[in-house]
Amino acid sequence: MPLDPQARKLLDEAAAAGGPPLCMQTVEEARQGARDKAAVTSLSPEPVARVEDRCIPGPGGDIPVRIYTPAGPGPLPVLVYFHGGGWVMSDLDTHDGLCRALANRSGAVVVSVDYRLAPEARFPAALEDASAATLWVWRNAASLGADPSRVAVGGDSAGGNLAAATCLWARERGAPPIAFQLLIYPVVDRDFDNRSYHENAEGYHLSRESMIWFWRQYLAEEADGRNPLASPLRADSLAGLPSALVLTAEYDPLRDEGEAYAARLREAGVPVTLTCYQGMIHGFVRMAGVLDQGKRAIDQAGAALRSALPARRDRG
Repeated sequence: MPLDPQARKLLDEAAAAGGPPLCMQTVEEARQGARDKAAVTSLSPEPVARVEDRCIPGPGGDIPVRIYTPAGPGPLPVLVYFHGGGWVMSDLDTHDGLCRALANRSGAVVVSVDYRLAPEARFPAALEDASAATLWVWRNAASLGADPSRVAVGGDSAGGNLAAATCLWARERGAPPIAFQLLIYPVVDRDFDNRSYHENAEGYHLSRESMIWFWRQYLAEEADGRNPLASPLRADSLAGLPSALVLTAEYDPLRDEGEAYAARLREAGVPVTLTCYQGMIHGFVRMAGVLDQGKRAIDQAGAALRSALPARRDRG
């Protein structure tokens, strides 16, 4: 279908503002641009019952996290969330509005993880932090007012990559037992030549050249791109992984790999729901402050989490 009018307006405004493409910017310029964009496109922060910033132990030092606890009797389900930004940009603040909304819509504690960024810390540093944070949340669920049997992981874009890879990591180790994965236009393969990469190569917020740039920042060696923990679509098997909601966008270079991952999950016997938001561009969920379909996607994600991680009184 045609590009959504709200998305078109956003793209036109960005084009009128000018500026160099991402691949021509310094890392700090890219990070500042992400912060600036989040300030004007993100959802306004909703009140939640409690918000706490703290640090938890990680393999490369303390990992900052932000814990959002919604109203309601505990113990609650818990979602460990990894922000997008190409493994290079964004932080707890750029995704604050999204995480607040997810906590309120899902009724789950949301633990947002400020993992180490590339290129200062390349693969597998971000995944090491993501998996360590998930393990910590599971082991310390009671102190968060959460139920260790109802742990989910989720993320958008590069954060979706970390969520998917964390599920693979946990499956191989037998812990923690992840109950659900929320994958929002996830990066799941280092492959720039599928149909959506060429159809949406430029002009739709995320470009093919930007993705090439992100992968160059993230990987220590090009061969790492074949590692399933960097490219989960390349895993030999997806059997035994947690049920999933996969959201994609029609005008997104990452559309086809996200949909291919959903198909492989389904073929492996994993319950999965796939929704492609027609007329939408990459990043539309985090830009829900100006894109109505982003709000609808957050509502869908919240409902999916409630269904997959029901309150104790609703179980059995």
